[in-house]
Amino acid sequence: MKKDSILFAITVTFVTSLILILISFVVLYVGSQKREEHFMQKINSDTTQMFFREYRHNGLSKELEEELQIMNFSIISDTQEQNKILSDKKLLHVDERTTRRARFEQLKLNGKYYVYIQTPRGSVLLANNNKSTNHQSTILVIFSVIFLAFIFLYITTLKKLKPLKALRKKVQRLANEDFEIDCATTKQDEISLLANEFSKSAKKLKNLKESRNIFIRNIMHELKTPITKGKFLTQLEQTEENSEKMQKVFYRLEALINEFASIEELISSKKVLDKKEYYLADVIDNAVDLLMCDENSVIQEYENIKINIDFKLFSIAIKNLIDNGIKYSEDSRVVVKTDANKIIFENRGKELLYELDAYYEPFFKGDNVQSNQSFGLGLYIVKNILNANEYSLKYEYTDGVNSFILEKN
Repeated sequence: MKKDSILFAITVTFVTSLILILISFVVLYVGSQKREEHFMQKINSDTTQMFFREYRHNGLSKELEEELQIMNFSIISDTQEQNKILSDKKLLHVDERTTRRARFEQLKLNGKYYVYIQTPRGSVLLANNNKSTNHQSTILVIFSVIFLAFIFLYITTLKKLKPLKALRKKVQRLANEDFEIDCATTKQDEISLLANEFSKSAKKLKNLKESRNIFIRNIMHELKTPITKGKFLTQLEQTEENSEKMQKVFYRLEALINEFASIEELISSKKVLDKKEYYLADVIDNAVDLLMCDENSVIQEYENIKINIDFKLFSIAIKNLIDNGIKYSEDSRVVVKTDANKIIFENRGKELLYELDAYYEPFFKGDNVQSNQSFGLGLYIVKNILNANEYSLKYEYTDGVNSFILEKN
């Protein structure tokens, strides 16, 4: 046990407390014993004076015996019984006093007090029948209860601190980027609450790490297309048309970098949305520009409704939905429609092989033969953006038409 540990400090505190309590009880016990002996000796002394005064004048009269009974004393007149008591090896001589006319001796045997009086007229043995207050037994019982309570509290405290050892090991695992940590508990003590917060933090760090990985992979994937186009354009003759195309490539690269920054902030839960009302047409046009696709691939059959969104992020979600619609359609076209406040993206093609929720998982591609065109991040990003903008995504398939429906929550 290390001296700097909490366990050591608690152990020292408990041991010190027990020692102090033990000393206190020893002092109380001895003090109580002495007070009781003093009390008994005082009773013996008073009774002896009364007895001797009466005995000297009247002997062992009936009145004297009655007075002794009132004081809870009795006379042991049987010589054999007297000798048995006086010869007992356990007999303690508590006090002794001698006068010219008598000798008084206070005795104690097995917790009972006696007074042995020797006079010229004879010897008398008085038995003190007053019961002991027995404070010592009470003190011992109280001490035993407190001692056991301290031991119980010590063991309970150690059990409460035990999760700290496990938590320390899990912190070490977290330092090694092992985020598969679950130390959540239903208990409500401070250590349990700390463990719950640590478990939540580990999950947040795990999600953060995943978002970073997704972000990097997305960069690698999305930058590939404009870079390839740019490399191709550099090999062509430097005409005005090619220069404009090259400029568009750089614009595309800049837009992608801004898009990635927005996605990273959103997934990392750092992005504060700038939500305002925008016309749907402006969002669709921006999404098409981001995608750099042929405008004829996007059939616009929607009403130009107003929507309350973060323009940049929502445009990215729309861009990904249009991209998927074109990529997996039979005619490389996607139709954008509206129905009240719903925004619908339709394309002709095969039905999804899995439930929509499966495609929300990062890198999920399903069994589509065209899945090698993507890292499977599109719908994962769409879901996060829609959730942040308080929208939900539904999927329907009717008569060979895939419909992805955006609806305000």
